[in-house]
Amino acid sequence: MSNTSSQRRGRYGVDGPAWLLAFGAGVVAPLAAVAAGGPRRLLRIPPVLAVAGGLFLHASVRGKFLVWEEQLDALDLKGDERVLDLGCGRGAVLTAVARRVPKGRVTGVDIWRSVDQSGNNERSAVANAERERVEDRIDLVTADMRRLPLGDGLFDVVLSSMAIHNITSARGREEAVREAYRVLRPGGRLLIADIFHARRYLRILRAAGAVATTCTDAGPRMWWSGPWVPTLLVSAEKPAAGPGDDDRDGNEQS
Repeated sequence: MSNTSSQRRGRYGVDGPAWLLAFGAGVVAPLAAVAAGGPRRLLRIPPVLAVAGGLFLHASVRGKFLVWEEQLDALDLKGDERVLDLGCGRGAVLTAVARRVPKGRVTGVDIWRSVDQSGNNERSAVANAERERVEDRIDLVTADMRRLPLGDGLFDVVLSSMAIHNITSARGREEAVREAYRVLRPGGRLLIADIFHARRYLRILRAAGAVATTCTDAGPRMWWSGPWVPTLLVSAEKPAAGPGDDDRDGNEQS
C-alpha cells in the first residue's frame, strides 16, 4: 500500500459535520432531560446514538481512507494516467491517487460546500496537495459535476467518493453519472463510492453502454452510523470497441 492512513500528512476534516452535531445533541439532550426530572427510559437513547455517531466518525476519519487505499491499489495504475476526481473536497482521494501517478495528472472538481465536508474549500485542497507533496500533478476546477467544463474522453480513470448523493434530484444525479462516463476515455475505468442511490448509478451506466459493471458493499469501515447506511462501490468500464461489441455480462452484488 503506497499511502496508508498513518502516512497521511493532509488535514481532511470530517464528512457531514451537521450529522455529527446531531448525534452529539441526541446524546446530550436525553441526559439533560433525565437530570431535570424526565423519565429514566430516555437513558436508553444516548448509548445507541453514541455508537451510531462513533461509526459515522470512524468512516469519515479512518474507514474511507482504508477502503480507498485498497480500491486504488486494485486499479494497478501504470503511473502516467490522467485521473478525474468528482467532488474532490479537501483532497482525500485526490492526493491518494496522485501519489500513484508520478508521471500523470489528477484533476479535482468541486463546488466547495462546507455543509458536505468541514472546511471544504479550494485553499484546503491546495494545502493538502502541498502537504502530501503532489501539488505538481494536480489541477483543481470549480464546477458543477452535472455540467463538467471538460472534453469527451479525456480521462483514463474517473473517481468519485461520497459526493453524487449530495445532488438532491434524481435527474441531477443521473446527469452527474452520465457526465462522469462522458469524460472517460474508451477503455477507461470508473469507480464511484456513495450511499443511497448507487444501484441506480449502475443502471444508468449500463444503459450508457458501460461494461464490467459491478456494485459491491464497502463493508463496516464505511458504515455511516450503521449497516442501514452502507457505502456501495460502483465500478464500470467504457468499452474500447463499438457498442455493437459490448459484453454486458456485468454482475451486481450486495
